[in-house]
Amino acid sequence: MTRTEELSYTTRFAADGVVCCRGLLDRAGLENAETAYQWSLANPGPFASEVLSGVPGSFYQDHAHPGAFPHYRSLICDSGLAQHVAQILESQNLWLLYEQIWQKEAGDRLPTPWHQDLPYLPLGGTQIATIWINLDPVQQSDSLEFVRGSQQGPLYNPTTFDAKDRAAQMYEAGIWPALPDIESERTRWDIVSWGIEPSDVLIFHPAVLHGGAGTKRGTRRRSISLRVIGDESYVAARPESDLANLDRQAENSLDLDPFQMLAAEEPGTLFRHPAFPQIV
Repeated sequence: MTRTEELSYTTRFAADGVVCCRGLLDRAGLENAETAYQWSLANPGPFASEVLSGVPGSFYQDHAHPGAFPHYRSLICDSGLAQHVAQILESQNLWLLYEQIWQKEAGDRLPTPWHQDLPYLPLGGTQIATIWINLDPVQQSDSLEFVRGSQQGPLYNPTTFDAKDRAAQMYEAGIWPALPDIESERTRWDIVSWGIEPSDVLIFHPAVLHGGAGTKRGTRRRSISLRVIGDESYVAARPESDLANLDRQAENSLDLDPFQMLAAEEPGTLFRHPAFPQIV
């Protein structure tokens, strides 16, 4: 990535909350991504689950496996991926919060509901990103969609991903604004998406509104998300101390979940914990 490209990505990330970096992964990077994904698939962690479980079309995810980092190190560090992201975030250092995989294949799978990632974490700042890698080509119509610039707006009362009650909210009504029904009012929103090749990487801020299309029969979508933070990321207050299981992390046991520990810190405290390996 040239210096001009870095500046362009940095500017667009700050304004739009999402950038598509074409051809960021070379052949070795793609092989490392496939190896890391297959390791996660073969070694389910304590938070492996079906998203929208209980109805036809649910799909698989796993995240924050306590033994994952050695198997992801080559993808993150040896490919230069972490360094590129640090440059886009304008951060001298970068830490990995956790990895996450998604599997949508072998039939009709439900879309991922519109949501923001940030409300599930006691975290704030502009130097936060999700690195999204897809192991299969994805047409634009089947790709992740984003509401451009929405990371600059409010945090909404997050969805519980309850397949039987799509309107169910995590926090008590009135604490945060209700999540808007973007899908029913698409023309009101500045929605962007990209067709993706496996070498392409999406980088987005976790406060940006986004959702994922379902998969049609005969297609599949296998994805890796890497959640990272930079120098200025800090502890942010949340309405309730009992954060969602969706974004918990185990460090040897559930009793040592670093997100729960950091949620108890004073807001504004730098978001640091030994469970988050430094990658730049």
